[in-house]
Amino acid sequence: MELLDWIVIGLFGVALIGIIVWVLSQKEETSGDYFLAGRDASWIAIGASIFASNIGSEHLIGLAGAGASSGMAMAHWEIQGWMILILGWVFVPFYSRSMVLTMPEFLERRYNPESRTVLSLISLVSYVLTKVAVTVYAGGLVFQQVFGIETMWGIDFFWISAIGLVLLTALYTIFGGMKSVLYTSVLQTPILLGGSLVIVVLGLKAVGGWDQVLEIAGATQVNEYGDSMINLIRDNRDADFPWLGALIGSSIIGFWYWCTDQFIVQRVLSGKNETHARRGTIFGAYLKLLPVFLFLIPGMIAYAMSAKGNVMLNGELYTLPSADAAFPSLVAQLLPAGIKGLVVCGILAALMSSLASLFNSSAMLFTIDFYKRFKPETPEKKLVKIGQVATVVIVILGILWIPIMRSIGNVLYEYLQDVQSVLAPGIAAAFLLGITWKRASAEGGFWGLMSGFIIGITRLGAKVYYENVEGAADNLFKSLFFDMNWLFFCGWMLLVCLVVVIVVSLLTKAPSAEKIQGLVFGTNTPEQKAATRASWNGWDVFHTAVILGLTVAFYIYFW
Repeated sequence: MELLDWIVIGLFGVALIGIIVWVLSQKEETSGDYFLAGRDASWIAIGASIFASNIGSEHLIGLAGAGASSGMAMAHWEIQGWMILILGWVFVPFYSRSMVLTMPEFLERRYNPESRTVLSLISLVSYVLTKVAVTVYAGGLVFQQVFGIETMWGIDFFWISAIGLVLLTALYTIFGGMKSVLYTSVLQTPILLGGSLVIVVLGLKAVGGWDQVLEIAGATQVNEYGDSMINLIRDNRDADFPWLGALIGSSIIGFWYWCTDQFIVQRVLSGKNETHARRGTIFGAYLKLLPVFLFLIPGMIAYAMSAKGNVMLNGELYTLPSADAAFPSLVAQLLPAGIKGLVVCGILAALMSSLASLFNSSAMLFTIDFYKRFKPETPEKKLVKIGQVATVVIVILGILWIPIMRSIGNVLYEYLQDVQSVLAPGIAAAFLLGITWKRASAEGGFWGLMSGFIIGITRLGAKVYYENVEGAADNLFKSLFFDMNWLFFCGWMLLVCLVVVIVVSLLTKAPSAEKIQGLVFGTNTPEQKAATRASWNGWDVFHTAVILGLTVAFYIYFW
């Protein structure tokens, strides 16, 4: 890092402080102001926040690392712009009409309080133990690599950078709430995109062009069935990414994440109206087409540069230290002064935005779904204070969990994939049937969630047991809960949860027409239908078609 880099980072910090000061000058009187920015966000702020919140450590380390180790396989999860369109076109009208603050609150409206409690607990625990801790852990790892500092003041620089990242992000999240998350994203998103684009351009120049990457990656076989690193669709016998399993599994996880997860939907709930909420998802879907090119392909470039064996950077032969070091090693070795500072700002922006969104969403779940339920008469100003205290507690829990995340090391992302693949099906089934089937009962929704939770915990427990016990006997339980490919397991799990919701609903009392009015297809009033129709026009349809066309083109090119 040279002087010019530090000047760029300093200017970024000044701009960030300026936005935060402006946000703090906007007084937040109610919990709606604090958690949903007063429901006054524009489509640009919503779309930028969706993208910036999504881009975190799993992209800077995990996705680039996946590109360096397995090529295009993980692109199924990243080319998910069309899933955000489902949120905008299908779910936004129901969420907006219900005027809920959280996804668990929506399930209570549609089903019962027990469903709300189950989803709240699952979401909070998963946020603290996975998303918060992993983002902080990876942030420390990235900055240790980029700055090339092992220790400072006798302390491991990993801890200095990790805890510094947490404290800096927590400060503006605690005091600024959702507005600080939304409007800092507007600054952070273009910096992240610009910095990553520079890496792609300089990386391609160093390796000899895209044709060289295709030639080297295409010559690298990933299984015994003839598939190479550039194949997105792989033989259905592939142990890790069979094409049918990848399409099913990525769709289920994508549906859960983009359409029902508080972490993402909270940004849409903050919109001024249905029009801004939907257009925010369309803008976010455009941006979501970019991570494959900005993070996964740089990983493939790093692999190609290392495999080529003769690429010189700064007078030294480039070698890839490890797959997970792909992106930070390119930042450290490829970029000139000034540009390196810009990209470090982009990395900082990605981590801070993702972390800030997690803090705000977690605090909102606790404040609205637990505290306010038990103390409904709490004044709005006190709810804001409770949200701030909850954020502090979540920050502390995330820091305490870092040593465990660090001990997991190289299997961290495999662990996260497993958690998501068993978390998604039960929640997806409850939401999907909840808005499409009027007959889905309160008991059906609740037991759909519970069956997903029970099956998921069983799968994770079996994974821990069979990976640590040598010579375990083969049996039906092991075949189902351990041996089965994780993507196919995710698909079968969704099917089981859907069946549970349907069967239990048919055996129990149907919900009253008054309870589900406006929350399920076929129950909207003429006024509600007219309001939704007035919220979109031909341009919204055109841009939706463009995004779907680009997605299809991507699959055709990398087939």
